[in-house]
Amino acid sequence: MALIRLSIISCLGFFMINNYNAVQAWSKEGHVMTCQIAQELLSPDAAHAVQMLLPDYVKGNLSALCVWPDQIRHWYRYRWTSPLHFIDTPDDACSFDYTRDCHDSNGMVDMCVAGAIKNFTSQLSHYQHGTSDRRYNMTEALLFVSHFMGDIHQPMHVGFTTDEGGNTIDLRWFRHKSNLHHVWDREIILTAASELYDKDMESLQKAIQANFTHGLWSDDVNSWKDCDDISNCVNKYAKESIALACKWGYEGVEAGETLSDDYFDSRMPIVMKRIAQGGVRLSMILNRVFGSSSSLEDALVPT
Repeated sequence: MALIRLSIISCLGFFMINNYNAVQAWSKEGHVMTCQIAQELLSPDAAHAVQMLLPDYVKGNLSALCVWPDQIRHWYRYRWTSPLHFIDTPDDACSFDYTRDCHDSNGMVDMCVAGAIKNFTSQLSHYQHGTSDRRYNMTEALLFVSHFMGDIHQPMHVGFTTDEGGNTIDLRWFRHKSNLHHVWDREIILTAASELYDKDMESLQKAIQANFTHGLWSDDVNSWKDCDDISNCVNKYAKESIALACKWGYEGVEAGETLSDDYFDSRMPIVMKRIAQGGVRLSMILNRVFGSSSSLEDALVPT
């Protein structure tokens, strides 16, 4: 375990010292909130495992590295991970089918965000009672699972093929240029923080947490965590996202138009709920793979 930690510390440490403020995908803010929500819900066993796998300089804070997979996706060594951040579905189909949709542009199967979560959860399942499988870098697996659980809950990461999940739909967000994908990745989050919480991201996160602990979504949390097999679960999460992308992301949007108050007011609650669901479900996965039980049901990954 020490060798694994040392190797990843040298790689991540150099990168994060020089690029700590880099921002991409669900947005730094969205990924940070997803991981902070998850970490606060970890069992003692899972919390200990996460702390052991993280490099010392982040002092046990998983959210400090939750954007790492975005930051390295264009490095030569990690270029193969680029298609793992999203799923391209047939235009206007408004559905997800794993066999049909989970592949990269060359047709390589399992190369999508749903396949990535399955793969890296399977790798993490080998981390039990000091029997970590040395074929895998467990720290990287932890960071990839944590990040991709954010991505799969961002509706436009399960979008249409032709417009690349809204990336090619250029428009204006209030007074500045943007695109539909970026609106869902970051614009709605930053506008909510600015307009409703005086630019305080911590207050925004606390409001999200309050909604699922004793507020609007509190009765739904158990159903969010319902998961008997990781393959079934990631399929469910992807289907939720494409349904939301169709109903709330793409609906009524034309390239070149200006999106403002009406779009923000109606879509902001959806973005916040997806961040909450991503965090709650990430904690469920980590609690199960790092838990003390060795049953197949608790481990999530069939053998």
